[in-house]
Amino acid sequence: MEQFFLLVFLALGGGAVAGSVKVVNQGNEALVERLGSYNKKLEPGLNFVIPFVDRVVYQETIREKVLDIPPQQCITRDNVGIEVDAVFYWRIVDMEKAWYKVENLQSAMVNMVLTQIRAEMGQLELDQTFTARSHISELLLQDLDVATDPWGVKVTRVELRDIIPSQAVRESMELQMSAERRKRAAILTSEGDREAAVNSAKGKAEAQILDAEARQKATILQAEAQQKTIVLQAQAERQQQVLKAQATAEALQIITNTVKTEPKAQQILQFLLAQNYLEMGTKIGSSESSKVMFMDPRSIPATLEGMRSIVADTSDGNSNPLFGGEIPTVNNNRPS
Repeated sequence: MEQFFLLVFLALGGGAVAGSVKVVNQGNEALVERLGSYNKKLEPGLNFVIPFVDRVVYQETIREKVLDIPPQQCITRDNVGIEVDAVFYWRIVDMEKAWYKVENLQSAMVNMVLTQIRAEMGQLELDQTFTARSHISELLLQDLDVATDPWGVKVTRVELRDIIPSQAVRESMELQMSAERRKRAAILTSEGDREAAVNSAKGKAEAQILDAEARQKATILQAEAQQKTIVLQAQAERQQQVLKAQATAEALQIITNTVKTEPKAQQILQFLLAQNYLEMGTKIGSSESSKVMFMDPRSIPATLEGMRSIVADTSDGNSNPLFGGEIPTVNNNRPS
């Protein structure tokens, strides 16, 4: 009998010892109540409690968790029905608040998220819900973080996965997008035609300008070339006249010296002058613009006399060493 009580005592003692040891896994925390009231929080590792007095009432992970929100029907500000599917990430930062401040934390979180999604979507128009998705996620994150703070929960991220309008709205949007694409295509086509016309006009104008500039430069170059040609011709003619004058002066000088030294050179000079006079008449008669010229043979001696007076050397007073006396007379009598 004593052995039986000893065994019962040992069993109760072993059970009490086993019940006083609590092991909490890494990443988890546990709450302990003593006689129905909150006593302490158990950290990861080996913990001891008082058997039959302390009780672990709540044990949960403090790691980040994912809560998938089922698709919900929302109404936008322009009265368009859409279906929103979201997911958010959260974790418990205060185990005591998560247990004692709210009952069924996960259900409360889901309802809170649904309420905030409907509220945010009701403030936007349909087009804004597609273009401001990241902005909506940020607003939901801020609102949910503030709303869940009393529950000891930290919302770390909110993502809107799908925003799906109704079938009728999608059909209308497709028609609208198709019309918008046709409009853009027409605008781009017209802009392309306009740019092509402008570029063509600019090209023609530039070509005309370049052509005019080329003609202007050609005209200027041609005028400069003609001017240079005229200048060169004038210079050549002037040089030719100078050379002829110099040659004439030298010839006269030679003739004068010869006349002074040769007594018979006077008759030769008179003969040459008469011959040149006759050749001049021959040239005048043979030119293309020549006219009929009547010459009196009796005028030839007077002409020769004038030429003799031009080349006469007045150094000898009345005598002329160039011709040396009377000019020979020419018989002007015609045979009967």
